[in-house]
Amino acid sequence: MAAGKPSQGLSLHYATRVAKRVRSAPWVLRLTEHKGKPVPVLIIKERIHPDQRKDIRELVAPRSVLRERGLIYGDVQRRCLPVIRGIIQRVCDNAGIPLELHRFLNTRRITFRGNLPLDAEAGYKLALLFKLQERIKELDRVELIARRINRFSREEAGYWHSRISTFGDAANRWAMAGMKIMLGGQPRDPHIEIMLQSLRNTP
Repeated sequence: MAAGKPSQGLSLHYATRVAKRVRSAPWVLRLTEHKGKPVPVLIIKERIHPDQRKDIRELVAPRSVLRERGLIYGDVQRRCLPVIRGIIQRVCDNAGIPLELHRFLNTRRITFRGNLPLDAEAGYKLALLFKLQERIKELDRVELIARRINRFSREEAGYWHSRISTFGDAANRWAMAGMKIMLGGQPRDPHIEIMLQSLRNTP
């Protein structure tokens, strides 16, 4: 199904304030479509600079590249969308003026397709959420994880993201399993709903 076009005002806002920041942003949120998946698919990507790359041995002039760190779609995405909006709403330009990125996710049917520039805090938080929600069937658990991640500071989000991404496949897998329990409890735990309701009611 083809996506509709965003409003003229939103398109102008993207062209004048947002688009030019994508090329240098440390993280990028891509809104796209994948065959067989509900639209849109949200993909979080991290910018890897030449000095961080391990594949530049034969390259004459290596550039930074964007590496996918997770994706979210369907019912899980819809449940977490208020939290995702809140996270990207705080992203600002170099002058500290909000980029108002939440506007691109602020309709019942999200029509925007493209890249949104994120700062480190938003990138780490979304990368954590997109990875930790994998293979969790209970939407309450996923929302609880999202809301608790949203309360992390930038430093906390960066630290916990490093635990699930930099120590090898086995260590990363164990860390993700532990974080799912730490942030979202055990499956069918009755306290999940209690804690979730408390977080929903707390600004």
